[in-house]
Amino acid sequence: MTAETSQGLSRRAAMRRCTTLLSAGGIAEAAGDARFLMLGLLGLETRDLLLDGEKILGADEAAGLDAALTRRLSGEPVARILGAWEFWGLPFRLAPETLVPRPDTEILVEAALAAVPDRAAPLRCLDLGTGSGCILVALLSELPHAFGVGLDRAPGALRMARHNAVTNAVDSRSAFVAGDWCDPLADSFDLVVSNPPYIADGLIQHLDRDVRAHDPRAALAGGPDGLAAYRRILEGVRTNALLAPGGTLLFEIGYDQAAPVRSLAHAAGFADRGLTQDLAGHDRVLRFSLSPDLSSGHTDA
Repeated sequence: MTAETSQGLSRRAAMRRCTTLLSAGGIAEAAGDARFLMLGLLGLETRDLLLDGEKILGADEAAGLDAALTRRLSGEPVARILGAWEFWGLPFRLAPETLVPRPDTEILVEAALAAVPDRAAPLRCLDLGTGSGCILVALLSELPHAFGVGLDRAPGALRMARHNAVTNAVDSRSAFVAGDWCDPLADSFDLVVSNPPYIADGLIQHLDRDVRAHDPRAALAGGPDGLAAYRRILEGVRTNALLAPGGTLLFEIGYDQAAPVRSLAHAAGFADRGLTQDLAGHDRVLRFSLSPDLSSGHTDA
């Protein structure tokens, strides 16, 4: 940061200053980050910058913006600075224990909705490792008669997920449970979704600074091979009979994990129901159902 401040600048001039400083600091999306910070910190809409861009910042507004710039230049993501982010067109507050919702994860929501033949049906949904609750809340926003359970082992994440359910008016159709993957559950669900930690432990140090320094490690680290959570979930869903007959289990996966996750699922008695790629052409979501033997309640075990 320079010794100069945003005090005395108009909204428009402050936006230009933010963009210039962030660009000089090596921030790739400088203009976009400047806009998000301005709008989020000052409580503005885009039209406020267009129609009232010459309004001078107040002293508190300028100080808040300068503090946010310092944090962004140090590598802290915009979403962490604001404490909130948008997902599926809905607002979500964040906690230190939650990931920042990412656009790629919307592919998981799309794939889950595509697996539902009747969106008006009284479905039961389960989100394992719910974090901010963004996946479950997005699903419930599209499934008006569904009920959903979000499970997480982090108390801070559960508090935030409950808050986000209230904010997005799905709290009457949702519940949030503390637990280690499937352990506390004994009901069955039509949709089981999860975006589990899937980064191999040894690769976390090579992630972008924004991620490795500010996302919770527990939400990233997937064990030595990145597959530990998938093993736990597949075993738990099978052992606890969490997937109803005709139901769908969906995972978000890393770009190179389709083959090993499929192998784990097949070994656990699940049938492959397809792969969805993201907009960049990377493998993103796998869908499974119970194998016929498991669906009928019979196994060879």
